[in-house]
Amino acid sequence: MAYTDYDTIGTGYDGTRQADAYLLGRLWDLLALPAGARVLDVGCGTGNYTSALQVLGLSMTGVEPSERMLAEARTKDPEVAWVTGSAEALPVADGSFHGAIATLTTHHWTDLEQGFREVQRALLPGSPFVLFLATPEQTGRYWLSHYFPDAIARSCEVLPSVPATRSALERAGFRIAAEEPYSIRHTLQDLFLYSAKEEPQRYLDEGFRKGISTFAALTGSDELNTGLQRLRADIDSGGWQKVRDRHRHEDGDYLFLKAMADGGR
Repeated sequence: MAYTDYDTIGTGYDGTRQADAYLLGRLWDLLALPAGARVLDVGCGTGNYTSALQVLGLSMTGVEPSERMLAEARTKDPEVAWVTGSAEALPVADGSFHGAIATLTTHHWTDLEQGFREVQRALLPGSPFVLFLATPEQTGRYWLSHYFPDAIARSCEVLPSVPATRSALERAGFRIAAEEPYSIRHTLQDLFLYSAKEEPQRYLDEGFRKGISTFAALTGSDELNTGLQRLRADIDSGGWQKVRDRHRHEDGDYLFLKAMADGGR
């Protein structure tokens, strides 16, 4: 995966990707910052959560390497500082933020530890860094792997593991403060990979798949067509429910991780 994927799929991305109220609430609560606090959104994409947190009263800066994604972000809130840049070389001053977030982005970074070191540099001591992650430990257990095994395997290969993420954060000077698994809720508005966990017919819709990088960048046409045919047949027969039930577990589908910039740089 690379940032340039989103120069390809950025147009129309917001048709399926919106700030979800529950996820927004968890970001707000985990940040636990007062109104007016300066918060950095690393890999902000089209700025859905950046803009929503700005509305809630935080002073947001969104950093994103894809100009196509930023073009959409800039239409949302002129009060947000929208900045072109990468996680590994954040174009911001040392100690200029009270907190930071990174939502479903670390698997696009070219150097995880360097990205975390840059976030640490940008934060004031004691500041929270809240990540919302797709993990290979969870992704490998999606029932989607029954229909798109190679694509899910490729997805897992590019997702940093939870131990690797923890270790990189600690080496960058962060202290892990909390981990909170998240399971898909039926009200979810941000339609990322596993958002249709209980609505398999949505995966048959090309427009729905367009905003999901696993389908846009990691699924070959042969696997896509074969998988969709099998899924369509199982939806018609009801067989997909048996597939879903075989993949049930209690460890969540995604992960919130909160770290504190308490260590040295």
